[in-house]
Amino acid sequence: MIKSMPTAIIIIIAIVPSLILAATAYLIIRYFIENDQKKRILELKYESQSHVLPMRLQAYERMAMFLERIEPNQLIFRVNNPELTAYQMQTILLATIRSEYEHNLSQQIYISAEVWDAIKNAKERVVNIINLSAGKLPDGAMATDLHTQIFEAVAENSPTATAMQRLKKEISLLY
Repeated sequence: MIKSMPTAIIIIIAIVPSLILAATAYLIIRYFIENDQKKRILELKYESQSHVLPMRLQAYERMAMFLERIEPNQLIFRVNNPELTAYQMQTILLATIRSEYEHNLSQQIYISAEVWDAIKNAKERVVNIINLSAGKLPDGAMATDLHTQIFEAVAENSPTATAMQRLKKEISLLY
C-alpha cells in the first residue's frame, strides 16, 4: 500500500506526527518555564515582604509616636517653660514640630499616600492652631497665655485624631 501512495503524502504522514510532537513538547516546556518564573517571583515577593514588613511596622510605630508628640497638649507639656514669652514659646513649639517632622520624613515610603497626607495635614493643622492662637494674644503675652489659647482651640477635637485613625485603619488592613 505504501508503494502506491505518492511520495508527498508519505512525507506528510511522516512529518505531521513529528510536528504535533514538537508543538506539544514546546507547549509543555513553555508551561513549565512560565510556572517556574511565577514561582520565583512569588518567592522573591515573599522574601521581600519578610524584610519589608518589620520596617513597615516600625514606620507605623514612628508615625503614631510623631502624631502623639505633636499633639498640642502633649507638645506643650513637653516643652513647657512659663518664663518665656508667647512669641518665644510659639517659636519653640514650631521648631519642635519641624524637627519631629524632618526626623520622620523618610517613613513616608513605608505607608500609603493617603495616610501620609493625613499626617501632613495634621501637622499643618497643629502649626495653624499655634500660629492662630499666638495671633490672638497681645504683645508681651506670656507662654501660659499661649498655652491657654491652644488648649481652648483643641478642646473640641484633636488635630491629630483623624490622622491617627487613618493610621490605625491601615495597620488593621495589613494584619
